[in-house]
Amino acid sequence: MSQTNLIVAKFGGTSVADFDAMNRSADVVLTNRDVRLVVLSASAGVTNLLVTLAEGLEQQPRAYLLDEIRRIQYGIIDRLQQPDVIRDEIDRMLENITMLSEAAALATSTALTDELVSHGELMSSLLFVEILRERQVAAEWFDVRKVMRTSDRFGRAEPEIAILAELTTTQLKPRLQDAIIITQGFIGSEGKGRTTTLGRGGSDYTAALLGEALHAKQIDIWTDVPGIYTTDPRVVASAHRIDEITFEEAAEMATFGAKVLHPATLLPAVRSDIPVFVGSSKDPSAGGTLVCNKTQNPPLFRALALRRKQTLLTLHSLNMLHARGFLAEVFNILARHNISVDLITTSEVSVALTLDTTGSTSTGDSLLTQALLTELSSLCRVEVEENLALVALIGNKLSQACGVGKEVFGVLEPFNLRLICYGASSYNLCFLVPGNDAEQVVRALHHNLFE
Repeated sequence: MSQTNLIVAKFGGTSVADFDAMNRSADVVLTNRDVRLVVLSASAGVTNLLVTLAEGLEQQPRAYLLDEIRRIQYGIIDRLQQPDVIRDEIDRMLENITMLSEAAALATSTALTDELVSHGELMSSLLFVEILRERQVAAEWFDVRKVMRTSDRFGRAEPEIAILAELTTTQLKPRLQDAIIITQGFIGSEGKGRTTTLGRGGSDYTAALLGEALHAKQIDIWTDVPGIYTTDPRVVASAHRIDEITFEEAAEMATFGAKVLHPATLLPAVRSDIPVFVGSSKDPSAGGTLVCNKTQNPPLFRALALRRKQTLLTLHSLNMLHARGFLAEVFNILARHNISVDLITTSEVSVALTLDTTGSTSTGDSLLTQALLTELSSLCRVEVEENLALVALIGNKLSQACGVGKEVFGVLEPFNLRLICYGASSYNLCFLVPGNDAEQVVRALHHNLFE
């Protein structure tokens, strides 16, 4: 196998959730002999349990969560032919988790949280090696922290690309010749050797970073959906899979709420022009979507994304008329409160904007603190509307096309559109609608533009 044919395969939490899921994923790995590096998430549910433990709990709920983690991992161990060796290793991990969660009960810290949470990936990768070995496959466990050097911003550590590339070449690359290497997504270590995590979408990011460092031919992301669809199939049953899509389009979709790939996680692949394949480990024969830098004849309309629970802020001020600096002042206030603005439209005396809640673990409601509203009210009259939904039409060269308005807005005649954003990006056209209309709007548009 030449190094340039290397495929990096990443499996998400549902793909390593239990014994059967792990075996389906093992089938996928063994179907293609170019897959030499496998990056795993924690078994489904485990990360959330660990995050809760890291918040510091009383004895009773702590014991309950620890049992739950043990149950998930033992569900896999108990079905192995020779469970003894791995049982000891997993028990050691579970003891560590117990000890760390006791420490968290005394005092929490971001460093402690990362140390605790990392155990999910460490355990799933150990178990997966065992599953491959039982099939007589040469598989080796590799601790990704040896090569994934990051900053010490616990919880959202940034990889140090140059060091990562160097360490991967010396420590990881030589091993790919002799065995399939199983490693962890999401986790890394900082300069002093303390464990860090890469933040949301971290395992995809790990796969893309390692793929880049190894000059991989392709990165395969295996999840529970067979690719990227024209819209969420749960909303529109007739949504169809997109076979090839550009990185830009996929990033737009993810930004506007499609749960496909977190756009930042693809950056290393984009930089190095490595295509990313997205498929389902439950049904690998169903095919999937290839995300690449360029595609043949990109269509005018590509997909629809829906983001719920949006908040619209409308600020009215007569002082704004011909005044300089009003918007600057508004943005200053929002910046002080750590709020990033998503969409914005302005008129002579008012400005309407939506707040971006993605990427924050909290809900949108808590962004609008009383302090923020008070500060804004001293400047202008503030109106807040909640329970709106953002519908984004993703496409190509939308701002240069003729007739887009008629095609889109003709369909939307029966609905109230609260805000429209069009022209800033040639990849999207967005509008806000009442939350209760959101699914009907998506269905109507999908029917007209994609069916």
